[in-house]
Amino acid sequence: MSAERLFALRGATSVEANTAEAILAATETLMGELIARNELEIERIVSCIFTATDDLDAAFPALAARRLGFERVPLLCTRELNVPGSLQSVIRVLLHYYASADHTARHVYLGEAQSLRADLDAAQ
Repeated sequence: MSAERLFALRGATSVEANTAEAILAATETLMGELIARNELEIERIVSCIFTATDDLDAAFPALAARRLGFERVPLLCTRELNVPGSLQSVIRVLLHYYASADHTARHVYLGEAQSLRADLDAAQ
C-alpha cells in the first residue's frame, strides 16, 4: 500500500438561471464529475469550499453536496470576487481529500466555466 497525502481539487460550472433548482442541479453535476473522475470516497473528503458569483443567490451550493452524501464533510459557501468583466453565473469548489501519493488529481470545469481553465485538458 502506498503512502497517502492530502490533495486539493478545483472545479467550476456555469448555472443556467438563478433558481434553486438550477443551482442545485449544476452543483450536483459538478460534484458527481469530481467524484467520478477522481474515484473519490466521501469518507476521505476533508472539506469543501464553494463560491458563487453575485448573481447566484437562490440556494446554497453546499445543499447539493449534502444531498450526495456529504453529511459529515465540513462545507462552506461564500461569494466570489465581483471583478469587472469576469464570467457570471458560476459556482466554484475547492475540495480537500486524502488519496494514495501516486494519485493524479483531475480538476473539473463544466459548461461556460471551461473557459476559466482551458489550459487543463483533464479539466474538460
